[in-house]
Amino acid sequence: MNSRTCFNINKREVSKVSFLYEYELGKAADVLVQELFQVKEGETFVLTADSNSDERVVNAAARAIFSAGGKPMVIWTATPYGPGKQTDDFLPSESIRAALLQADCWVEFNTMYLLYSETYEIVAKNNQRLRFLCLPAMHTDVFVRLFARTDHAALKALLDAVVEKIKKARHVRITTPAGEDVEFDNHPDHPVNSRNGYADKPGTHMLSGMVSWAPDLDTVNGVIVFDGSLVPQFGILDTPVKVYMKNGVIERVEGGRVADAWESYLRNFHHPQMLRPAHVCCGFHPQAKLTGQIGEDERLWGGSQWGFGAVGSFLIPPAGIPAPSHIDGTCLNASVYLDGVPITINGQIVDQDLQEYAKKLGK
Repeated sequence: MNSRTCFNINKREVSKVSFLYEYELGKAADVLVQELFQVKEGETFVLTADSNSDERVVNAAARAIFSAGGKPMVIWTATPYGPGKQTDDFLPSESIRAALLQADCWVEFNTMYLLYSETYEIVAKNNQRLRFLCLPAMHTDVFVRLFARTDHAALKALLDAVVEKIKKARHVRITTPAGEDVEFDNHPDHPVNSRNGYADKPGTHMLSGMVSWAPDLDTVNGVIVFDGSLVPQFGILDTPVKVYMKNGVIERVEGGRVADAWESYLRNFHHPQMLRPAHVCCGFHPQAKLTGQIGEDERLWGGSQWGFGAVGSFLIPPAGIPAPSHIDGTCLNASVYLDGVPITINGQIVDQDLQEYAKKLGK
């Protein structure tokens, strides 16, 4: 047995015994490789990770790839100071791109993710066969719960149904018990994405459990209240952070020390897009908990989530909106109104059509 593996979650050191969840970890990796990627014999499969990633998850995925007949390649690097474009100059980016441009599949386990970076954009544009799944900061406990203990087909069915309802709506309002009350118009040319985890077709894919889209950014008005987490930079929140929006731009931020630090973090980039939203999401993963792990927090059942900063080309085709970085925040127990009609109230699905899908997930 290896020695204890340690990694950082929400700025608190957590120690994991090496054999914890060993069998379940193998099942989660098999689900990832065989069910979600449907890896074919001989495919080149690159895993990227940084020095703060969970080595057990990375190695389990590599074993599953090799067992399925794929050719695993693991790239480890030092951990950058932030995600997105903050990784470009810090990492050996040209070498990473060279490998990814020849790959069939790519999962990033980086804690400071490459998504939104120049590396990501170059690879996504020039490797048309690549199947990419973004799983930043994935650690053993989350990997087991969100992969090994989830009915992915049933979850996909729910998410696809939510997508169809959002696509038909012109106006969206989101409120929460913490005081959020924000509204916006949908943009007819921006895709509404079912983040169902399946990476069996070329393109950019995300961890299963949420619906994400970029609204008409200039129409975002009201107050967003982050009472879950701000990730990956700040972690779980002790005090809500209130973000006052006017015509798609942050007017002011309230909420104490973390709120001040978050606003300063955004403004210190001296880039207008860092003060503008990048996307909104609705979470529906039945196994997700608030842990400070970026992917899991975004998928909390009945939660909503906002990203600020860089907008990916997969959100606003064909080129997105560049920015120096990206940060996400989660809002708990959301009520989501589509053209005035609620699909969730305080985090619970109230739409009768969607309730039928939720029942199959035990919700």
